[in-house]
Amino acid sequence: MPLPRLRLTRDASHGPLDGAWWPRCDALELELPALIGSLDPSVGTVTRVTVGTAAWPDAPQKVMAPGHVIEVVRTDRAAEAHAITVDCGTVGRWELLVIPPDEPAGAAAWLLTAASDPGNPLSAPRLLALAESGLDGQDTWESEGGSGVR
Repeated sequence: MPLPRLRLTRDASHGPLDGAWWPRCDALELELPALIGSLDPSVGTVTRVTVGTAAWPDAPQKVMAPGHVIEVVRTDRAAEAHAITVDCGTVGRWELLVIPPDEPAGAAAWLLTAASDPGNPLSAPRLLALAESGLDGQDTWESEGGSGVR
């Protein structure tokens, strides 16, 4: 299975996101095991993920990962519409922007970088809106506290 297209914040995140994930398709049961397998095992076992029903309308309630089952919680909260929350029990959690599988490579690369910037102040929906504007949102990104990395 190919490695997931994933970028995490190197140090502690102070923003709404801890990185971004660009799945190859919208079948969570196919994509999630690779995502989970790429995370550092020292953070513990992923026990649950929370996904937005808008992005993952057919998400199963459980997904098999190597050696365990992951509970999938679906939510209608707007903040979760383009994100996935990965919970590792009591050890930690990540809030990741989910880049749509059909996103052009240039926009996806920008989103992977922006969402993993520890100074990113923007939510998943806001970052996607900037990407959809043709990346002309650089001034908005910087005015809202981003470092300006592309």
